[in-house]
Amino acid sequence: MVSPRFSDVLGSVEEAGALYGPPVEAVVSKIIDRLDGHCRDFVGLAPFVLVATADAGGRCDVSPKGGAPGFVHVLDERRLAIPDAPGNRLVDSLRNIASSGRVGLLFLIPGLEETLRVNGRACLTRDPEILARFAGEAKPPKVAIGVEVEEAFLHCAKAFKRSALWRPDEWPARDGLATPAQIWRDHMALDMTTDEVQAFVDDDYANNLSWR
Repeated sequence: MVSPRFSDVLGSVEEAGALYGPPVEAVVSKIIDRLDGHCRDFVGLAPFVLVATADAGGRCDVSPKGGAPGFVHVLDERRLAIPDAPGNRLVDSLRNIASSGRVGLLFLIPGLEETLRVNGRACLTRDPEILARFAGEAKPPKVAIGVEVEEAFLHCAKAFKRSALWRPDEWPARDGLATPAQIWRDHMALDMTTDEVQAFVDDDYANNLSWR
C-alpha cells in the first residue's frame, strides 16, 4: 500500500524562511556558544532531558533521559556528559551519535515553562574519569554521551503555555485512550493478556530503573 504524499510542499530553505521573515535581533543574540552560570544552574536542576539525534542518512530519533536533578554533569563551560541508563537496548541515540557525531538537547525543570536548548558535537565516551562521576549509582553506566557545546539558549514558554503542560486542571481527559499495556500488547502482537503485560511492566519499572 502506497502512502499518500503531502501536497504544496515547500521546496527550499529560502521558501521556509520567507514565510516568517528574519528573526529579531534579540532572538539571535540570546544564543551563546558555551554553558555560562545560568545554563549550569539550569542543567543542575533538570531531572529530564530530551536527546535528539540523526544518523548520517538523516533518520531521526528523540530519546528521553531522566534521573535525579543534576544527573547530567557539566564538565566545564564547553562540555557536559549524559550517563547512559538502562533502556530498551535499541540504542538508537548511541548508534546515531556514532554515525553523525551531532546532538540536540532540551532540558526541562518541572513547573518551569522555559526550557534550555543545547546543540553541539557529540561522542560516546568511556573515559574513566568521566564515568567515575557516576560511580555513586547502583551500577555505573557503561558509556556516557559527551557533548561539546556549540549553541545554548533559553527557549521561551509559548509551547508550554499553549499546551498547559504544567497545569493539571487543564489536562485532557484520557477517556477512550487505551492503557500503555494494551498498546504494547497490540503493537507487539503479544500472546499475553493486558493484565499480564501490565504485571511485566510493573516488575520492570520496580526492578530495572538502576544503571546497568
